[in-house]
Amino acid sequence: MKALVLAGGFPQIALIEELKRRGFYVALADYNEAPVAKKYADKYYRVSTLDIDAIKAVAIEEKVDFLITVCTDQALHTVAKVSEDLGLPCYIDYRTALNVTNKEYMKTVFWQHGIPTAKFVIMREFEEEKISGMRYPLIVKPVDCNSSKGVRKCQNLEELKRFFADAVAFSRTNTAVVEEFVEGDEVTIDVYVENGKAKVLSVSNSDKIKGNDKFVIFRTIWPAAVNESVKRKIEDAAQKIADAFAIKNSPMLIQCLTDGENLYVIEFSARTGGGVKYLLIKRASGFDVVSAVVDLTLGKFPKLDQITAEQSYMINDFIYCKPGVFDHLEGFEELKAEGYLKDYYLFKWKGAEFDSINASGDRVAGYTVTGNTPEEVIAKQKVVRNRIRVVSSTGENMARTDLLVDLESKDGFLYSKLSAK
Repeated sequence: MKALVLAGGFPQIALIEELKRRGFYVALADYNEAPVAKKYADKYYRVSTLDIDAIKAVAIEEKVDFLITVCTDQALHTVAKVSEDLGLPCYIDYRTALNVTNKEYMKTVFWQHGIPTAKFVIMREFEEEKISGMRYPLIVKPVDCNSSKGVRKCQNLEELKRFFADAVAFSRTNTAVVEEFVEGDEVTIDVYVENGKAKVLSVSNSDKIKGNDKFVIFRTIWPAAVNESVKRKIEDAAQKIADAFAIKNSPMLIQCLTDGENLYVIEFSARTGGGVKYLLIKRASGFDVVSAVVDLTLGKFPKLDQITAEQSYMINDFIYCKPGVFDHLEGFEELKAEGYLKDYYLFKWKGAEFDSINASGDRVAGYTVTGNTPEEVIAKQKVVRNRIRVVSSTGENMARTDLLVDLESKDGFLYSKLSAK
């Protein structure tokens, strides 16, 4: 049997390996010249995963039995559409895929079903009167884009007008959502919906680059520091979302903000988070979401009987770069062998060019540190940060390790999160 995998990022390596373990021939489609998953596939097509007609042509040429992706929003939309057109299996139908990848529809459904979210408006053209009753700062984002592309924080009308034009340019439907900024800690909820029942797999905190209005994540920490009241609200919101969008069997990613008392849903998708989130989920719950997506696509329904955590504390740090051309990593393998790193991950390929930091997709690599106490995690992370190198084509260290703030510093507020479990 043949499978066509859409997107060639790091999570798709695990997907391709899972498919090959099951005996499938795997074709891969991605718009990059040399995505990191390319060497794992049997055949590679340099095609944008957003180009529905081109992906359909590849599927027909390869005579695939199904299309599949994990951990990415817009490619899921393409998988569902092409699968429906060709009569191939998919764990989510096209209409649902469209709804859960479009923030215009999503926000409207939140409001209709009493799911707490920030005040918002949807605009295709900038209309100042529509935001006259909203308070700054405001957030503007494309309605149909991922990896934080086009998401900006606006302090005044001038910035809003400028960033609105950028957000619309990123949108495939030339539409943007403008919403009020909610002060609080960001919480990411990973869920598996089994026969309509939303089961929370992990709840983690995310830390964004300080002084950056583009909401770029540099660290994820598990478990999130939330009290019992907020935990109940998380479970309630997850179930309400599954019910409102008629999701029966699927992973879900929910992004929220909490002020310690209230919960506000930013957005969600019927998928697992990108980067190495599938690994965090497996370590935090024992559930393999990549394998589950393959099962669901093949018409099987995995059961989640219990949540079992691998270790007590865990952080994922993500590394961004100074301008230059990436060549290789140094120090990571040694740190893993010495027990400082649980694992590390390469997201880009040799020769990848870096300019500025605009979205989460601009990270070059990442690593996981685990421990039984917060102090153990903090000590390991300090060693790692001081020894890793991201080497450029000219031999310089490109790594922006200055962005990896100390866990116990005032800016690194997540130390208190670690200690609050």
